[in-house]
Amino acid sequence: MNTDRFALRHIGPRRADLQPMLDTIGVDSIDQLIHETIPSGIRLKNDLELDAAMSEYEFASHINKLGAENKQYRSFIGLGYNAAIVPAVIQRNVLENPGWYTAYTPYQAEIAQGRLEALLNYQTMVTDLTGMELANASLLDESTAAAEAMTLLFSVRDRDQKKNDHIKFFVDEDVMPQTKELLKTRAIPLGIELVEGNPQEIDKDDSFYGILLQYPGASGKVVDYSAFAKACQDKGIRIAVAADILSLVVLEAPGHWGADVVVGTTQRFGIPLGYGGPHAAFFATREEFKRQIPGRIIGVTKDMDGKRALRMALQTREQHIKRDKATSNICTAQVLLAVMAGMYAVYHGPRGLKYIAGKVHKHTATLADAIEKLGIYQTNEHYFDTLSFKTPADAVRKIALEKELNFYYPDADTVQVSINETTSLADLNDIVSAFAKAVSKDASKITELLEESHVGAGRQTDFMTYEVFNSYHSETELMRYIKKLERKDLALNHSMIALGSCTMKLNAASEMLPLSNPQWGNIHPFVPLDQAAGYQKMLKKLELQLNEATGFAGTSLQPNSGAQGEFAGLMAIRAYHLSRGDHHRNICLIPSSAHGTNPASAVMAGMKVVVTKALENGNIDVDDLREKAEKHKDNLSALMVTYPSTHGVYESAIKEITSMIHENGGQVYMDGANMNAQVGLTNPGNIGADVCHLNLHKTFAIPHGGGGPGVGPICVAPQLVPFLPTNPIIPTGGDQAITPISAAPFGSALACLISYGYICMLGADGLKKSTEYAIVNANYIKERLKGSYECLYSGEKGRAAHEMIIDCRPFKEHGIEVVDIAKRLMDYGFHSPTVSFPVNGTMMIEPTESESKAEIDRFCEAMISIKEEIIRCSADEPNNVLKNAPHTMMMLTSNEWEFPYSREQAAYPLEWVSDNKFWPTVRRADDAYGDRNLMCTCAPMEEYM
Repeated sequence: MNTDRFALRHIGPRRADLQPMLDTIGVDSIDQLIHETIPSGIRLKNDLELDAAMSEYEFASHINKLGAENKQYRSFIGLGYNAAIVPAVIQRNVLENPGWYTAYTPYQAEIAQGRLEALLNYQTMVTDLTGMELANASLLDESTAAAEAMTLLFSVRDRDQKKNDHIKFFVDEDVMPQTKELLKTRAIPLGIELVEGNPQEIDKDDSFYGILLQYPGASGKVVDYSAFAKACQDKGIRIAVAADILSLVVLEAPGHWGADVVVGTTQRFGIPLGYGGPHAAFFATREEFKRQIPGRIIGVTKDMDGKRALRMALQTREQHIKRDKATSNICTAQVLLAVMAGMYAVYHGPRGLKYIAGKVHKHTATLADAIEKLGIYQTNEHYFDTLSFKTPADAVRKIALEKELNFYYPDADTVQVSINETTSLADLNDIVSAFAKAVSKDASKITELLEESHVGAGRQTDFMTYEVFNSYHSETELMRYIKKLERKDLALNHSMIALGSCTMKLNAASEMLPLSNPQWGNIHPFVPLDQAAGYQKMLKKLELQLNEATGFAGTSLQPNSGAQGEFAGLMAIRAYHLSRGDHHRNICLIPSSAHGTNPASAVMAGMKVVVTKALENGNIDVDDLREKAEKHKDNLSALMVTYPSTHGVYESAIKEITSMIHENGGQVYMDGANMNAQVGLTNPGNIGADVCHLNLHKTFAIPHGGGGPGVGPICVAPQLVPFLPTNPIIPTGGDQAITPISAAPFGSALACLISYGYICMLGADGLKKSTEYAIVNANYIKERLKGSYECLYSGEKGRAAHEMIIDCRPFKEHGIEVVDIAKRLMDYGFHSPTVSFPVNGTMMIEPTESESKAEIDRFCEAMISIKEEIIRCSADEPNNVLKNAPHTMMMLTSNEWEFPYSREQAAYPLEWVSDNKFWPTVRRADDAYGDRNLMCTCAPMEEYM
């Protein structure tokens, strides 16, 4: 065995396993299987042109050398990004722990109680600091969260406001520049009119429906908005506030002075800068908007025994239900980062946060005093951590760079300095000396911090009084608390997670290690490009690698989730049509089987959705598509299509479909959710698409992190390259670039290191083999389950793609629903495959290439055993092993056992289960109860009952 080959570590089946698997499938070779699976007309004629695969050791050396090219200047730029101290106990036990980073979105609540509790802590922290009633479990970044606030307030306008066409949204001129630009991206397609200015000078007429304030402002200025908020409320104008999370420790909470929505980022709560992300944004609002809040909410309910249980609440608001009626296309969160930020709050507690915030403010006040003594005017009367000085910017910039200091220069006569948790007295003296030299004066050395406060109206209310924030302040206690929660969660480090459409593959340690390296973690996203040379080389190379994998001409890494990638792709198509004078092209054709984010994204991009039919075999109804494409040819903008299809089939008509759209004036957007079945064998460019987004957290190995981080870059054909998105501070994209999709110029740049490592270490051959083995593993499962479960869809020669759908609807005659199978799988030690998507009452199974034959066999044995259990069930007797699943240790060790099956059958249905038993910590969660009694904070259980 060649131990230098990373592909041998990434791909699960061993050489000796392959032939028995092929024999079960009924083919002689992988080549035969691929020939019978993928239509020959779309196969690539040549291998991908990529650099030779690196060994893990070679990659480690390469990425360290590349990281050394990033200059480690001290950044005081601010603008929502601040250097933060990542507590080592959190770095080691969360960020670097596969028990946390390889978990999936907590759709199966009973085996996700740990991260659900961690997210409940996060929500509680946010509601307390913001003074709001309800918070979600994080969003993507501050700017996109602000855009979500704008659209939420737009959707909840009252009847008169809608009738009288109140479409104006006021934007504080002191809002972050990247947020202002992103608001334009979201507002224009929806017909929202943005008006920028000084909030104190706004004419609060009836044409405004909402306002966005920055608190403190981008300039650092702190304003008391209580009277202003009251005046807006009297006019029916709702208020959104973008707030600095640490400042809310010492400033009065916006919810206490009249805000309707409060958003921001939790990056400075122990998350690396990472050149822009990933970071967890927060979104808090009033309970009256609980049905409109974007993203996910974690709520408290009870299980079958009445015991406290957590789960994702209000699922009916998600896109797979509302589709084109959804107010947001967000379907993910930044869970791993939210967990880290929440643990930061748990570790420090309210007293620790007060100390940190106080220390930051004292350093800021001390700096203001020292620089003002040089005769330089500081404009902010009240401030928290950011100072704005009036002085020639170029003179300061030159000297600051010589001293390896970064400030923000909003105009020629202004220099802004933002202080952070890491700032020391030595840093202050270096900053002062830079200003002193710029004005040719001598500076006195700072030896102690000033004590006076300059925040203005301070916070009067307590926060984070719950036990969890006041218990785990030693490293020993926090380490044990994190482990306690980890043990409640089933992640990839325990067993296979065969989720169709989600691609839960290996997240290799060699890909993950660079994330902990400060050479990569300590770079502010708005530093001059020459300070991020390592990042620039890595990101440009990754773009070229993705171009090659997709067959396209250009890539933007900016979208920081799959849903953002969808939106970015459609906005590029929209801009393309507008550039040609085709302002009327607004029809988006979407197959009925598409993921729910597709129609939601189309509506956000200002398009009108027309749904096309699917045939009984799951394929697109080509005749219906042709009819609608021709009917709307004068106004056709795009087709959104997933390939292989959402049903797990390579449709042979795909080139006919893409040609049809082009003939009728449209562009083809390909959803890249299933790229794990394409890489190295076919690609979107070859099939005829014009743009696709890629889920780097699926195909390209970024871990799901319990529901995020995700990265959703778009790759585009030549005609769309000019429209790739830009950024107002660090220009990116094409020469006719659309406004930003996310806050940072390169989105979640730190996470891109993972996909870069994945491609570098696999190389062209390894990528191709990964796709082939994903198809082998799926078809092996299909054949192993034959006779127990019917595969709902297959290709023309009876083969599955990289995933398959099994039909569980016939089991209703035994009183068994697909959800019962999902819960029973927990007793066997497995996370359920995807339930009831895209077809209700089914399971979508995707093993990925990373799973071994032994693990796949265990999964198949579990599924076959469950089928035998189903046959013994009766619709007349719900007291059975499936309906009662999952079984907890408390049940099994109880003195009483009132079930018509043995404890052994409940807990150890197959002999090998006992070797690695996973115990769900709660019985089946009662979703309906939790939604009727919505509680989303850490209050004691008595308050829920």
